[in-house]
Amino acid sequence: MILYVTKDCDESLALLVLSKLSGSKAEVKVVPSDFKVVSYLKSTKQVPSILLDSGDLLFTFEAIVLYLSDSVSPYLLSTPSIEELNRYIPSRSLFGENETLSPTDMVLWTKLGGALRSCKASGAFYSQCPRVAFWFEKVSGDASVTAAIKQLGYVPPKNAPVKPATTESKAQGKQQQQKPQKQQQQKKEAKKPVADAVENFLQQMVTAEQKSAGLKKWTEGYPTGNVSRQEVHPKVPIPGQKNNLITSALPYVNNVPHLGNIIGAVLSGDCYARYCRLKGENTLYICGTDEYGTATETKALAEGLTPKQICDKYNQLHAQVYQWFNISFDYFGRTTTSQQTEIAQDIFWKVHNNGFTVEQTVEQLYCNACKKFLADRFVEGTCPFCGYEDARGDQCDKCSKLINPVELKDPKCKVCSASPTVKTSKHMFLDLPKLEEKIAELSRERESSKSYNPTACAITNSWLKTGLKPRCITRDLKWGTPVPHPEFKDKVFYVWFDAPIGYISITANYMKDWELWWKNPEQVTLTQFMAKDNVPFHTVVFPASLIAAQDNYTMVNVLDGIEYLQYEGMKFSKSRGTGVFGDQCIETNIPCDIFRCYLLLNRPETSDTNFTWDGLAQTNNNILLNNLGNFTLRALTFCRNSFGSEISKISLNSEDEHFIALVNTHLAAYYKHFEARLFSRAFESVFSISKIGNQYLQYNQPWVLAKGNEVDKARAGSVIALASNLAALLSVTLSPFMPTISKILQEQLALPEDRKQFTDTFVPLLKTGHKIGTPFPLFSKIEDARVAELRSKFCGSDGSAAPATTPGDIAALQAEIEKQGGKVRELKAAKADPAAIKAEVAKLLELKKQLPAELQQPAPSNKNKKKSPPAAQKKGPSPPAGQKNNPTPATTPAPVSADVAALQKEIEVQGLKVRELKAAKADKATIDAEVKVLLALKGKLPAELQQQPGGKKGKKK
Repeated sequence: MILYVTKDCDESLALLVLSKLSGSKAEVKVVPSDFKVVSYLKSTKQVPSILLDSGDLLFTFEAIVLYLSDSVSPYLLSTPSIEELNRYIPSRSLFGENETLSPTDMVLWTKLGGALRSCKASGAFYSQCPRVAFWFEKVSGDASVTAAIKQLGYVPPKNAPVKPATTESKAQGKQQQQKPQKQQQQKKEAKKPVADAVENFLQQMVTAEQKSAGLKKWTEGYPTGNVSRQEVHPKVPIPGQKNNLITSALPYVNNVPHLGNIIGAVLSGDCYARYCRLKGENTLYICGTDEYGTATETKALAEGLTPKQICDKYNQLHAQVYQWFNISFDYFGRTTTSQQTEIAQDIFWKVHNNGFTVEQTVEQLYCNACKKFLADRFVEGTCPFCGYEDARGDQCDKCSKLINPVELKDPKCKVCSASPTVKTSKHMFLDLPKLEEKIAELSRERESSKSYNPTACAITNSWLKTGLKPRCITRDLKWGTPVPHPEFKDKVFYVWFDAPIGYISITANYMKDWELWWKNPEQVTLTQFMAKDNVPFHTVVFPASLIAAQDNYTMVNVLDGIEYLQYEGMKFSKSRGTGVFGDQCIETNIPCDIFRCYLLLNRPETSDTNFTWDGLAQTNNNILLNNLGNFTLRALTFCRNSFGSEISKISLNSEDEHFIALVNTHLAAYYKHFEARLFSRAFESVFSISKIGNQYLQYNQPWVLAKGNEVDKARAGSVIALASNLAALLSVTLSPFMPTISKILQEQLALPEDRKQFTDTFVPLLKTGHKIGTPFPLFSKIEDARVAELRSKFCGSDGSAAPATTPGDIAALQAEIEKQGGKVRELKAAKADPAAIKAEVAKLLELKKQLPAELQQPAPSNKNKKKSPPAAQKKGPSPPAGQKNNPTPATTPAPVSADVAALQKEIEVQGLKVRELKAAKADKATIDAEVKVLLALKGKLPAELQQQPGGKKGKKK
């Protein structure tokens, strides 16, 4: 095997590194870029390429990558946008295990290397996306890359032009769902080879074996016995079959879930449950609201309701949100039930009687006025670490450090504001040290089988590494499951002992014979989804409780700890109005499947990810509208218009066999990633399939064939029938991610009920002569103006950093502001790229926001104003020593509060944005939307700071 590379090509360098990473023993030959490996491909660029021992030549980057590595998602082989790259960059900076270089790093580095080098030269991108910049530098400086540079004598190609984020969407916008007049124009064109389609379709590698296997499966047809499972409730485990019990973390009942909560638990669980059902597996998906604990009591106090009223209110809100998101729970319940009390107390007595509890006395804050011990959330005071005066008893909102309530300085009771005292209270603890060996054994087994994802393994191992400590399972509260022990009758169970038992009690509310699922480890596979902060309580505390009960409970088999989703680089916050919450998604009038699509593509599987409105719009416009929607509408509309909505006979040629084999490679990747619970990568495989579907249509041009002779017309019918069958396959693979769109597409196809299950390979789903329904566009464009409107609506009251407080911090910050101001002035003087200037101005404004309020001054306007005389020249006597001068309001403005100063700076930034749009001659709708945002911000200013309308500047009345 010989790898041919050239020294002035990013792809050559990447493939050289990739061959080393994959352990390939290919001989490397450095040749000129116009070198011909084989003479019979005279017009084809042949370097880089790889000559296989069989004599086959692979001469496209994509084909060679897929040959050398099976760990790269085919979706990444198309040039991703900067937004997509930002989504893929992991927090640990490199994609390989233990922060090592991987094939994925090299593919992305190659695809965007030229653009990023150009961005580096301008400075614009590096100031806006430091995370991507850091990743790019780390890849470029990796030892494997530098060694390959030396071996190759690599010379970086000239910088590629930097594409704005909208360039891709504009280019793809030309291929939007076809209008009749465009179809007529295409029919007039003579059939000619389509270079892009040839390169990305026929030249994508498939082996002779893959083609043969794909043809065999296609010829065999739809598998018999592959029928939909009839859903009968209540569901029970079926001996001899796969029985999936799926749970998602029980959401707290004290608030409406935000998008991070939704993708972190219930949407992930729903996607997997739908996948299992499509495989024909017996699946029960259980969830409900977690309703006991201090969070409920504090929320009730804040809203002037009882805890029970709060639970009733928010349980209903949660159910409505999940119903809108089309979450397919088999049962959604709650923990405030008699079954919860009965099962939790039974588990406790078994754990206690088996000798796995210990009693300990702890110090707690006690309010003499309220006559009760104060749980952490009922105490506020000064943080012992940073001095923040409104720190909670469990965690400081400013420095984020965890706090023991007794550590607070000047603590106050949140109910009556009295100062509590420290008293001791006896509590029951779960004796985790006694159970540590069995928990470690369970964890090792799950890690070796990859049943726990890497995040769950890392968190669990961190607990085990330091040694397990006894865990308190009781609290001095009223709202909770009562502890049945007579010495603890005035206490309730701690939430982390009590809440996971909710999975069991909710199942018991669903069906009387709940033990068939929860005391049946031989026949039931328990899979759980949750955010990473919940992991230790599901991999350590809950399993420990069940092991200690010694009652044959079903233990967790598979667990995904999911990283965090941020909102536009910030944390979701209901109090600050930052981010999108479930009930607000409904108000946007954006279909739920668009949110589902973006969240699942952006799922935080290996690192934290970021929700942005630009990202959602690009996903909708580029991936859904221009790729998936474009393909299905073209295929089905042509079937209706040219073949009377009837599926023609399919006669396969060699190109069709190649196409089917290629679809099967992506379909195999789909199943592989789903089984590994990498849902975002499985979803990408769906769009890879629709992409090659578009290329297949473009290459064959059935609109031209349909106007030819009878042979050409028959070929056109065959192409459209094969494309329509691909649309049917897409409708099935879409179902776990976008169930509503899947259903609509299946209605357009009139897909029979017995053809809506998974198949291992691409096989005929629509028989010859089948009549399809009426096709129409599945998606509509989200305009830039709408994006601007949504971003403004959900930006929150303040997402800035906390102000500096100490004199040293203030001095350092002022020096940094001065330095940044100089940088902005230099860029403006040099007439640098407006985007670069804007980015540096934004950094300057963000730094200024961190100054204390008294040092934040609104930017004065010098236009049409006379200069004020120096202080020494002003008229009037100086005030006596120690007495303040009190000028009249007519001459001196009132002090500006921190909120107003921040608002003025926000207005300044928005004004700059409007001016840039006008200078760039953007479309009127976009400008109007941003102007509307600007006026809304100005309307929030105090009346005395709002400028009165007047005549045009520079003109006399």
